[in-house]
Amino acid sequence: MEIHQEHKKTGLVLPGGGARGAFQVGVLKAIAEILPPGCVNPFHVISGTSAGAINSIVLASKARRYRVAAAELERVWGHFRSAQVFRTGSMTMLKSSLHWLSSIVLGGYLVGTPRSLLDNSPLRALLGRNIRFSRIQASIDAGFLHAVAITAAGYGSARSMSFYQAATGTRPWSRTRRAGVRQQLNLDHLMASIAVPMIFPPVSIGGEYFGDGAMRQATPLSPAIHLGADRILVIGVRDETGHPSADPHRQQNFPTFGEIAGYMLDTLFMDGLYSDLERMIRINQLVDAVPPAARTGALEKMRPIDTMVIVPSKDLRAIAYKHRREMPLPVRALLRGIGGRNRGESPLLSFLLFEQSYTEELIALGYSDAMSERDQLLDFVTGKEVPRLFAPDWVTQDLSGF
Repeated sequence: MEIHQEHKKTGLVLPGGGARGAFQVGVLKAIAEILPPGCVNPFHVISGTSAGAINSIVLASKARRYRVAAAELERVWGHFRSAQVFRTGSMTMLKSSLHWLSSIVLGGYLVGTPRSLLDNSPLRALLGRNIRFSRIQASIDAGFLHAVAITAAGYGSARSMSFYQAATGTRPWSRTRRAGVRQQLNLDHLMASIAVPMIFPPVSIGGEYFGDGAMRQATPLSPAIHLGADRILVIGVRDETGHPSADPHRQQNFPTFGEIAGYMLDTLFMDGLYSDLERMIRINQLVDAVPPAARTGALEKMRPIDTMVIVPSKDLRAIAYKHRREMPLPVRALLRGIGGRNRGESPLLSFLLFEQSYTEELIALGYSDAMSERDQLLDFVTGKEVPRLFAPDWVTQDLSGF
């Protein structure tokens, strides 16, 4: 089977979402199964943010054997424990809580300013053992990959920075509050992209501290497009089935700190994606409405982008709540204290529940949702003709363009 027909570049965009990133792994597993055995990476351009950056780097480093890369992701995500991501011991959690409390009460005197709520050094060690960053350039040089980008937010520059490795001829870019910089990707870039604000510590790159790439990323599709993608598969991690409109007759409880934190993470990881999708649909409509010969000026530089969107068909908050007791007791106590697991509506737990039973169910859901669109997905990743936008009904209805 021929991949990448008509020289079009297929891109893959993997947004962040903490533990919800396991859903992306299920979709990637399905793609591996519908492609022929031994097939190379079907994506010319891969762009990831936060947890999606982890999946992106693994795919890029193993682009020669896509099925092996997908299996490796399933192995790691399918056996996750919270202790592999952040320190979960009772003394560690107690020290962290006391450090924050002392810093607030004493106004920063006598104790240093806390760097983060959780210590994610176990995740750094895990990624360092399992990812060979040198293979990324080897994949590019061998022609199995055109470019890979991971995005982080600069605390000093207040810019969204997309660090990328790419084939010769790919040029960096600079726009308002965002830029693309060619660099040799390493573990620091990856840890910076997943440094969720307040929860995980920032990472220094070139003298500037960076945090989670979802911050300031108003255009998450932009890196893939700048790197040459003509069509983009987006694997989101938020469903809309579990987010009904507010009932004016229902008495709402005062939101807890944990619920507000979950709401902020949900906004951080996903709202920019849907805004960017809507913007791209409008550009597609504009470009398609003008014959190629009549496109002049700024319109001459624009090109239509085919997009396929896969998102969960079930409410991930409800799935997380079902597995809430799998989380280590000290972390459960912390979440209970801030109201992060009092009710099933809070999304915070669904982002932090790095436990096997939960991630396995998300992998299974991602696999099932992808297989339900098997034919369309196969056409998309093999470069065949596809609609401008293929997505669940609620996406096509909400992102109606003009």
